[in-house]
Amino acid sequence: MNSQWPAWLPLRADLLGLTPYGAPQMEKMIQLNTNENPYELPESVISQMTARLADLLHTLNRYPDRDAVKLRSSLASYINSRSATSFTVENIWAANGSNEILQTLMLAMGERGALGFLPSYSVHPLIAQTTKTPWSSGTRRADFTLDSDAAVAQILKSQPALTFITTPNNPTGTSLSLSDITKLAIATSEVSGLLIVDEAYAEFSEEISAVTLIDKYPNIVVVRTMSKAFAFAGARVGYLIARPEIINAALVTRLPYHLSAQTQAMAEVALENAPLLLAEVARLISERDRVKSELESLGLDVVPSSANFLMFTGFEGSPSDLWKRLVDRGILIRDIGIPQYLRVTIGTPAENDRFLTELKSLTS
Repeated sequence: MNSQWPAWLPLRADLLGLTPYGAPQMEKMIQLNTNENPYELPESVISQMTARLADLLHTLNRYPDRDAVKLRSSLASYINSRSATSFTVENIWAANGSNEILQTLMLAMGERGALGFLPSYSVHPLIAQTTKTPWSSGTRRADFTLDSDAAVAQILKSQPALTFITTPNNPTGTSLSLSDITKLAIATSEVSGLLIVDEAYAEFSEEISAVTLIDKYPNIVVVRTMSKAFAFAGARVGYLIARPEIINAALVTRLPYHLSAQTQAMAEVALENAPLLLAEVARLISERDRVKSELESLGLDVVPSSANFLMFTGFEGSPSDLWKRLVDRGILIRDIGIPQYLRVTIGTPAENDRFLTELKSLTS
């Protein structure tokens, strides 16, 4: 038994070496480590949410809408408006963050295994282990882009039930084109598997969403979140877009009444104000490009990013050492566990300036 746990605790043997997922949380820091949107919700949106929640207080003795029909309908309208698609409520499922969706998919359909191409979102293999989904780690090029032909070969060899790709990829920021996603969709179909396209940062990318491929390739599942572009991380709302057959199969493992009435109501208000909330995305993209240029002017190498963060290298010493020295100066970024790389979330202009100033003083 691992000394971390008492001998009387009947923890599963395959979980003994795991620790809970999570980035460091520190008070009184400029927090640029968890890819959050740095802008608070506008006061007008907060007022609308407050009014909607006040009405709900009279009905908290009742369970929420188990199927979140109104929210799912609003999400379908949002996706249709951005991608010129024609999805309905039957094509959408919402949950407590995209991680719950990933867990549900693995619980329902992961028995034959899952494949992901690392480095990518570290929660994918973690959820696979906790759900007893056999996991296979695929590879990327040295520059962290995905070689679609090599990925197809890995899919055909592993024959997984679920293949995960993240675009824009976390933690690298690199994106996949629709033509590459199409290749993977065909390959996963040939092994009777699903292609799970994790698009948590889609609003920051110029690539066309994989939702536009679902009509032609019914084994594609697109997973999205409201945490990033909508500045809604604290509300915990994720959703998937897929064929109804996939959603109905996944819901076999859904927990009862899993999405609270309050969460549904706030998300509905956020979607009603989508143009206002998404107005900050352009500012963040502009800041991302500025920070990239500034990092490169310091002699650092920056991985091209289509997300709201940048991964960089070229500094002296270890990532953990530079991370600690930045923490000592009140700046919290992310040590992602990739040798010689760190990742920084794009914050407000003032936060970015402070980060760049402190980094320059430590690397010059």
